[in-house]
Amino acid sequence: MLDNIRIVLVNTSHTGNMGSAARAMKTMGLKDFYLVDPVDIPDGKASALAAGATDVLGNAKIVPTLAEAIKDCGLVVGTSARSRTLSWPMLDSRECGAKLIKEAAQYPVALVFGRESSGLTNEELQQCHFHVCIDANPEYSSLNLAAAVQTLCYEIRMHYLEINKHPKAIAAAKAPPSDDLVNYPLSNELENFYQHFQDTFLSTGFIRPKHPGVIMSKVRRMFNRTRLESQELSILRGMLSSVDKTVMNKPNEEK
Repeated sequence: MLDNIRIVLVNTSHTGNMGSAARAMKTMGLKDFYLVDPVDIPDGKASALAAGATDVLGNAKIVPTLAEAIKDCGLVVGTSARSRTLSWPMLDSRECGAKLIKEAAQYPVALVFGRESSGLTNEELQQCHFHVCIDANPEYSSLNLAAAVQTLCYEIRMHYLEINKHPKAIAAAKAPPSDDLVNYPLSNELENFYQHFQDTFLSTGFIRPKHPGVIMSKVRRMFNRTRLESQELSILRGMLSSVDKTVMNKPNEEK
C-alpha cells in the first residue's frame, strides 16, 4: 500500500524543502516522490536536509504539470486551508490518512502540496477529489511545507500500521478486485471527460467561449461531490457523444 502512495510538491521554490520532504516521507515508509515544475532542481542543500533519505530525493520524478504527476492516480487529495470561496469535499488529516491507505490497495493515490507562499491554485485544487486541512492552532496555523508533509505522512503510517494489526484487513486489501468493489476512474480519465464536457457544451452554446471556467469549475465541484464511478463516467461520455452527433448533424437536417 505504501508503495502506491505518491507525495507531490508543486512549484517548490526552496530546494531545502524538497530534501526535508524526502526525509519526512522516508521516516514514514513512503518513497514515491514527484516534483511539479520546481523553481530549481534538487541541489546540495536538498541533499543535506534529506540526510539519510537521499535515495527518495534522488529518485524523485520531475514533471512540468500537476496533471502529468497524477494522471494514473485513482484518488488525489490536495492540501488546502478551508475556503469559503471554493467549497470542496474536505477531509481532516486523520480522515486523509485512512482514505489514502484504503484506496492505495486498488491504484496509485496522490497527496499534493502547494507552493510555500501561496499553496495550490484554484485550478490545481480542482484537479483533486478531496482537500485536506490540518487542524492546527487557529491563532497560529502557519505550517512550513516539510512540517505539513511530516504531519500527513504520519497519519498515513498510523492507518497503515492499524490495518497490519488485523490479518483479515491485510488479506482483503491484497485480494483481487471483486465485482462489488467500487471502481473509480483515474485522474487522466476524469480530465478527458471534463474536456469532452466543455467541448460539447461550447458547441451547443451553453458554455460561453470567453468564460468557460465559470461553468466548468462548478461542474468539477458537482462531480467531485458525487465521486463518479468508472461505469457512470462511461455512461456520461456516451451521453456527451450522443449530443455531439446531434449537433454535428443538425445543419444537414435544417437544409
